[in-house]
Amino acid sequence: MRIDVLTLFPEMFESPLSHSILKRAKEAGVVDIVLTNIRDFSKDKHKKVDDRPYGGGPGMVMMCQPVFDCFEQVEKLSPDKSRVILLTPQGKPFTQKLAAELAGEKRLIFIAGHYEGFDERIRTGLNAEQISIGDYVLSGGELAAMVIIDAVVRLLPGALGDEGSAEDETFSEVANGGMEYPQYTRPETFQGMKVPDILLSGHHGEIEKWRRQQSLERTRQNRPDLLKNQ
Repeated sequence: MRIDVLTLFPEMFESPLSHSILKRAKEAGVVDIVLTNIRDFSKDKHKKVDDRPYGGGPGMVMMCQPVFDCFEQVEKLSPDKSRVILLTPQGKPFTQKLAAELAGEKRLIFIAGHYEGFDERIRTGLNAEQISIGDYVLSGGELAAMVIIDAVVRLLPGALGDEGSAEDETFSEVANGGMEYPQYTRPETFQGMKVPDILLSGHHGEIEKWRRQQSLERTRQNRPDLLKNQ
């Protein structure tokens, strides 16, 4: 998969892309992540990319020209059809199901904005779908892009050492949209807290039954909304 990110702050991605699963996935050729600075395409001598909104109001709005020129240049860098994503609080909620859907694409282009928002013509003119990672406001779309990229890349074949681990995590299809069951490792007892006996029993069928029960109970307590469609 190829992922392009159009951003005013490409340096924000340096650390997340240089560690853990994302780093290994890039080194293994599972994903190619390319960052492009929107500001480089500004025709203003001061590299301005925002302006005051028509009709008045607070804040500044991302201008069309730098974003369109940046997008058109980036789009030419690969022959694969791209799915264009605008990171914005107005977008549809990002979910594990959507992450799996995006993981099936050959190419994704993320457009991360700043300031008060985008000129609406950026969304309509580039046929971009809007995605939100939550009902809150961030300083820009960079952090949202990182969240989505991480969630998507870990689903790509070869990104994880254990291909089954992504399938068995919280919110996954295999877990039926529930919370993940409690996990334990050595030592068996720590500060008086003991690993449940069932996990030491060796009875795999009973262990799986216990895990399903724990997952259901944890979901009922913390996210009962996930059980509505069960």
